[in-house]
Amino acid sequence: MQFNNSGQAIYLQIADYICERLLLKEWKAEDKIPSVREMAVQLEVNPNTVARTYDFLKQQEIIYDKRGIGYFISPDGLKNAIAYRKQEFTEKELPNIFRTMYMLGVEPEDLKTKYEKFKKQYSSK
Repeated sequence: MQFNNSGQAIYLQIADYICERLLLKEWKAEDKIPSVREMAVQLEVNPNTVARTYDFLKQQEIIYDKRGIGYFISPDGLKNAIAYRKQEFTEKELPNIFRTMYMLGVEPEDLKTKYEKFKKQYSSK
């Protein structure tokens, strides 16, 4: 995983990475996920950063922990990950997209066919 320089905290970038695994159906409800130490090694970050990510995801009810066993995807993990990512997109990314569209004179209707083409290509993967 490459961390970006968007100003977003690394622990939130890791949370997005974990949510993406759920959205792509790579991880499912009740799947065990890597331990804090395993994830830290895998992503080459401080274990405290991963612990902060896991605490955040527990608050969002995306993951839960079984003491002494590890961390798991919550039964509603996918639904909660979608809600979290949708809120993040709506509040942080969409305003920038709208601003760029406005400056370039791009109307939402102009994007409809491009979006439909993207969805068709993406769903065939």
